[in-house]
Amino acid sequence: MTGSPASSSSQRPPALCCRSLTVTFGAEPVLRGLDLAVEPDQVMALLGPSGSGKTTLLHTVAGFIEPSAGEVWLGGRRVAGAGRGDPPERRDVGMVFQQYALWPHLTALQTVAYPLRRRRLPAAVADRRAMELLERMDIGHLAGRRPSELSGGQQQRVGLARALARGAGLYLLDEPTVHLDAALRAVFQEEFIERRTATGAAALYATHDAAEALAVADRVALIREGRVIQTGTPVEVYERPVDLWAAQLTGPASVLQAQVDLTAASTAAAVIAGVPVVVAQGDGGPSAAGRTGVLVRPDWAALGGPIPGTIRQVWYRGAHTDYRLDTPAGPVIIRQDGPPQAGAGERVSWNLRRGWIVQRPSRAAAT
Repeated sequence: MTGSPASSSSQRPPALCCRSLTVTFGAEPVLRGLDLAVEPDQVMALLGPSGSGKTTLLHTVAGFIEPSAGEVWLGGRRVAGAGRGDPPERRDVGMVFQQYALWPHLTALQTVAYPLRRRRLPAAVADRRAMELLERMDIGHLAGRRPSELSGGQQQRVGLARALARGAGLYLLDEPTVHLDAALRAVFQEEFIERRTATGAAALYATHDAAEALAVADRVALIREGRVIQTGTPVEVYERPVDLWAAQLTGPASVLQAQVDLTAASTAAAVIAGVPVVVAQGDGGPSAAGRTGVLVRPDWAALGGPIPGTIRQVWYRGAHTDYRLDTPAGPVIIRQDGPPQAGAGERVSWNLRRGWIVQRPSRAAAT
């Protein structure tokens, strides 16, 4: 494949395009022929477990790591591949690091002003714009403090402000909320979405938190062992995962055993614990009728109905309650609004509102 990559959604080239990207440390491949594109103005969440290659991919795009094979394109310009690569300072990216990576001798104001001064703005102008960014992050009053005088959440806001000051076409975020508590994590996500939307930049947001990926992204890429196995909207990867591994990565997942009696283009007539249920399936569906697994998300089932079960565990979570039931088709987790309605050991009935026929993990990449 040669030439500049074309965008599928507009006349503008993709903000990021990785082609057959391979990175090897010693004899161990970390990225294995990875393909990925991020369109202009789009947030792509990169969701995967620790060790799947998320940080390596971000550092390769940023120019900190040279790929063993493949290419990286930014805004239609090749920046890595074929034995050549642009240094990080010549790539139109802004990086938010997992470990903050703030200079210990610089104040918050000096840190955020640094990329502005690199663009040859007068010092007074750079400081004024840096202060505006800090104030938007609600830490303007901390402008004179150094990293050792800031909390983790405050340091991460300084890191985000520094990245935004770059005015880049693509932002790379490496698990930016991993060290933040739940309240600060929500604040950071809101600030990131608001500021990125205001700039119109694209972003590649690496995380191992499925809820975070689904909340911040326009599209989600699932990465396993250095390969992208599925991309789609948050709804697509949550409701229609490509396989069981993808289902378990993207949220709570129960898998019930069902007897599939009939297949059609997008639905299947299944029997679960003797009860007929219509469930959805992917393109082509199961290769043949028979025993197969049906994915059930906690909100796809409800107490009350024709299927028997016994409650084994109850978790009250404030806005809702989760129940773990033992059923003839296997264990299932059901989520109901409000406080607990039944306790462990009680026999109950339940119903399945929807299901998704799930395949076993494939080693082949899928997009």
